[in-house]
Amino acid sequence: MFDIGFMELLLVGVVALVVVGPERLPGLARTAGAWVGRARSFIGNVKADIDRELKAEELKRIIEEQQKSNPLESIIEDTGDSLAQIRKDVEGVAAGMKDASPKND
Repeated sequence: MFDIGFMELLLVGVVALVVVGPERLPGLARTAGAWVGRARSFIGNVKADIDRELKAEELKRIIEEQQKSNPLESIIEDTGDSLAQIRKDVEGVAAGMKDASPKND
């Protein structure tokens, strides 16, 4: 992210030591560390939120594409038509068997 080397950090440390003084430098370092930790946490939360939103949008897009390509209603309708045709065929065969069976007098 930032291109900061060891020499730059050392220079910042020496300047902070001269400006703030050795007594208040540890407190300043703790405060700076806390702020950096909060910033990293915030950035991590934002990244996680963005990832969740992207995944949700992708899932919505996939569902819409599936509904357009083969909607559930058409599958149910085709299945109902097939069952009705099978029922007619079975009833026809049963009627034919009934007519063909020998009658006992």
